[in-house]
Parts: sequence; structure tokens; C-alpha cells
Amino acid sequence: MKAEGLSVTLSQSSPIALDCTLDCAPGELLALVGPSGSGKSTVLRCIAGLQRPQNGRITCAGKTWLDKDIALPPQQRRVGMVFQSYSLLPHLSAQDNVALALWQLPRGERLEAAQAWLARVHLHGLGERRPGELSGGQQQRVALARALARAVGDATQPTVLLLDEPFSAVDQVTRRKLQQELARLRRELSIPIVLVTHDLDEARMLADRMVLLHRGVGLQSGPPEEIMTRPRNAAVARLTGLNNLFEGIVGGRAADGMILLEWQGLHLEVHGDQDFAAGTRVCWVVPPEGVRLHRRGRPYPNEGSNQVTGSIEDKLVLGPFTHVTLRPARGGPPLAFSLPSHIAEQDAITPGAEATVTLLPRAIQLMPWEG
Repeated sequence: MKAEGLSVTLSQSSPIALDCTLDCAPGELLALVGPSGSGKSTVLRCIAGLQRPQNGRITCAGKTWLDKDIALPPQQRRVGMVFQSYSLLPHLSAQDNVALALWQLPRGERLEAAQAWLARVHLHGLGERRPGELSGGQQQRVALARALARAVGDATQPTVLLLDEPFSAVDQVTRRKLQQELARLRRELSIPIVLVTHDLDEARMLADRMVLLHRGVGLQSGPPEEIMTRPRNAAVARLTGLNNLFEGIVGGRAADGMILLEWQGLHLEVHGDQDFAAGTRVCWVVPPEGVRLHRRGRPYPNEGSNQVTGSIEDKLVLGPFTHVTLRPARGGPPLAFSLPSHIAEQDAITPGAEATVTLLPRAIQLMPWEG
């Protein structure tokens, strides 16, 4: 972690329990993800100086913001922040709200820059309107423009940009546009960006790394793809929506180095470097993309390995993709996977139909057993 980045360690028992550590390098976007009440917004407020934890240390740009005897006020932290409540001043116009973040510029330049920021969040021509004359989504975009202006308004003073669900109140089309704009801005901003979101797809699309919070505890951090396909434990698997979570017994290693896993009378092969002793009870998970359907008349390569045969229990068509659950013939909970809708139609994937899938050895993740 470079000294100019953001480094955060927080711990407290109340009012909201916290026990998490995170860091974010300049130019990096870190997503804080977790269910409601997990402490995501509290972490942002601690970074911004709006709340002081019982214990913690925060440094940014080589400067200590919080330590045992140090607690810099918000105005000295140079933080740009978008709140869930927007926090716009109702008596000021949209452009004046944004201009507040550009106080170091002459007034004429300040208004011109504020109008430019409003244009970047697709509010061109609405600068004279007050918050009460704007929709909720438009108010949120004003708040985003103000935070961006504050974060990059003074290039001589590195800072951090904090985004608390910045796109939650906008429609889907605008949401995609703003996500794209944020992705473009990242190329120009050499500051840490911390994004709070409950949307795993948004984190997967925008973030370099993410931290999964649950009840104030950081359960796992790393690239979003890694967390969502290689969870550290069963709790992470559940929180990231991985439904294919099962129990099994490690049977040792095969001659080729594959881990052997006993599950529902099947002997599965797992490609991994975990060091579980033979006979160990484990949890294991396979993401939907690790489940491959055997198409009728088209044998799957290496189809002798990790085959599961059963009957289709449920089929849900969601536009171009169809979500399917397969009840294994040997019993046990169902397997969930997705496939293109046209393939589901061609192969007559309907409830009650027999089907066979292969579980990709490299996609199976073994984890410590949890009751």
C-alpha cells in the first residue's frame, strides 16, 4: 500500500459494531458491499470525519486523519462525498450547490466549472433550478457533481471520493450512463474512490477490488470476480448469492493431483491447492457458470468427469437467459445454472425432463465446514 493512498482500520462495539480494515490506492475504485445494516455507510462517515469510531486509524496521502490523539475535522480531510440523503441546500440552485465545492476559484470561474460538472452528470440546462424543482434522481446527480468537483477542485491537495449508493434513485437508463461516466472519470482521477453499493453486478462492473461487510465485519476483500466465484467461507458464498452451496467429504488426492470430493455418492474431482486431509468434512460451492449442460446429441468434452444426472425441477425464462434448477437423481439439494434461452428451447429444457450436467473441476471451491 503506497503512502499516498487511503488506509483504514476501524473497530467499535456500538452503536454499530465495526471490525474492518481496508485500503484503496490512488486511481483505484474500492466497493463496499453487504446487506442493509452491515455498516457500509458508517465506514464512509468515519472516513469523512462525520463520525468517530471507538478505535481506529485512518491515513490518506501520507497524512494521518485519525489516530489515538488525532481526529481531523471533515473540512481538513478534503473529502468529496455523495450521501444517500443528497444533503443539498434547498435555497440554492443546482449550480450554486456545486459551486460550494469550488470555493477556491473566482466566482465567475466557479459557476462556469459548476455548469461543466452538471453537464457531465447529464443535467445540462438545469443549473438554475433549486433542489425542490428537481426529481430525486436529478438531485442525486447534483450531489454527485458536487462531490466530484470537491474531489478534483484542488489538484495540489490529494483527497478521496466517497460514494454512498450514488445511483440508487435514478432510472435504469440514467444509472448506466452515470456508471459509464464514473468509469471515464476514473481515468482522470488519481485519487482513491470508495463506492458503497448493495448491487453486486455494479461492484463487479466498476470496482477494482471489493470488501464484503456483514454486521460490521470485513469477511473478504479482493477482486470482485474472485470473491463471487472463490468465496473464503460459506457465509461469503451466501452473501454473494451463490446457491450451489453443499457439504461433502474430502477423499484425498488422485495421482494427477486432483482433490477427490465425495458428495451424494459421487466422486467429484476438484482442481485446487487447498490442504484438506482425507476424511475432512467441508462445504463446497460451484458458481452457476461452473455448471455445464450436456446438450442433446452433443457430448461434453471429458464428460466422464463430474457428471450429475437428474431431472429439471424448475425453469425460469428471463429474456435472453433461462435459469434452471436440476434435482440430482441421487438426492440432495438442487443445482442451479443458467443458459441462453434459445438453447433451453432447442434442448427441450422443461420441468420433469431428464438432463445431465458437468461440474467444472476448476470452478469448484472447497471451504471449511460450517454447520
